[in-house]
Amino acid sequence: MQPEEIRALGDIAGEAIGGATSHVYDMHAGIARRVFDAVGPGAAPVRLAHGAITRGAYSAVGTVSSGVVKGAAAVLSLARPADSPSIGTSARGRVAIGALNGAFGDALERRGNALALPMTLRRRGRDLTISPRDLRQAFPCATPRLAVFIHGLCETDDAWGLGVDRHVPYGRRLARELDYTSLYVRYNSGRHISENGRDLAALLDQVTAAWPVEVVEITIVGHSVGALVARSACHYGAGSDWVAKVRHLFALGAPHHGAPLERITNAASHALAKLPETRTLSRALNLRSAGVKDLRYGYLADEDWHGQDPDAFLRNTGREISFLDSANTYFVCATVTRDPDSHAGRLVGDLLVLRASAWAHGGHGERMRFPIDNYRQLGGVHHFDLLNHPAVYQQIKRWLTSEHRALPAPVLEPV
Repeated sequence: MQPEEIRALGDIAGEAIGGATSHVYDMHAGIARRVFDAVGPGAAPVRLAHGAITRGAYSAVGTVSSGVVKGAAAVLSLARPADSPSIGTSARGRVAIGALNGAFGDALERRGNALALPMTLRRRGRDLTISPRDLRQAFPCATPRLAVFIHGLCETDDAWGLGVDRHVPYGRRLARELDYTSLYVRYNSGRHISENGRDLAALLDQVTAAWPVEVVEITIVGHSVGALVARSACHYGAGSDWVAKVRHLFALGAPHHGAPLERITNAASHALAKLPETRTLSRALNLRSAGVKDLRYGYLADEDWHGQDPDAFLRNTGREISFLDSANTYFVCATVTRDPDSHAGRLVGDLLVLRASAWAHGGHGERMRFPIDNYRQLGGVHHFDLLNHPAVYQQIKRWLTSEHRALPAPVLEPV
């Protein structure tokens, strides 16, 4: 780790310890309040003394513990050479940073924490500078057709290499078989989807302008939240040169209409907040990032969340952001089935994003938005298998090499 990374981790750990102490105090106070209320007015003197003592004790413990952890990290950082390898140089380190950003990335950004990931273009585990000279050096065989890969929540660009020992990643195969130049984007998935969408629009605008050869076609492959970030980018980049060149958008397990786990978490938080004894658990749940909370209904625009309490129990489904008219949009999801080998009938498949949401389908009886051939579901796989699976790649290739590559007229099919 580099010195600033040690200090950044110390800052996170210190805040976590201080916050945990505060949560324990809140629970203690909630339980004590109920006990004293039951005893009645006769317990008022004891209640006042108890409140003052516990409040001071917990405050002192939290402040001291947090300070000790941050101070220890600062001391350790002084012992590290300035040119020490970054935590991001190892695959495990990058996975940890991606998960941390997905869970608390908005807070990391607000605090100016060194572990907050900026949005960057990546190649072979490193950030790229977007300039004609640097892109020419990084891509000496640049082609006019770009395939842009956008990872999902708590992931990084490394996620596209999942299972690389068994399967060749999509990007390599598209480059080898269909002459695409594959680009990988890394971003802080804990920020609002719309914030990342706006940054992605600016990034792709710069890439298109600086690309070594004229770009004639852009294909976007988004896993989970990555597809929502891509849709948001197309919304904010409307009218730009790069958006006009987007011809295909592949949404792999994308929660277009939200994810059930986030809705359950929001409902649980709302219920826990009603009792003083469990209110602190509600606050702990609400520490999850803005990017996670956006998944309640798949928010794509600032107007969906701006000026609202993100932890309120609301059914604000957000604005209807249309899909890009100039591009074919394809939807892939994993089927949820019951495991025949499980006596309890255990569910298997993608339990994070259900088919209706992955297909951007509004509900029973509503017609499909696109031709029925634009939808596929796979059995025997889970949410993360969609990042690198031979069946998914074959379907992507089939769509890209179809004889009917011109944009089809919308065909409405019943579910």
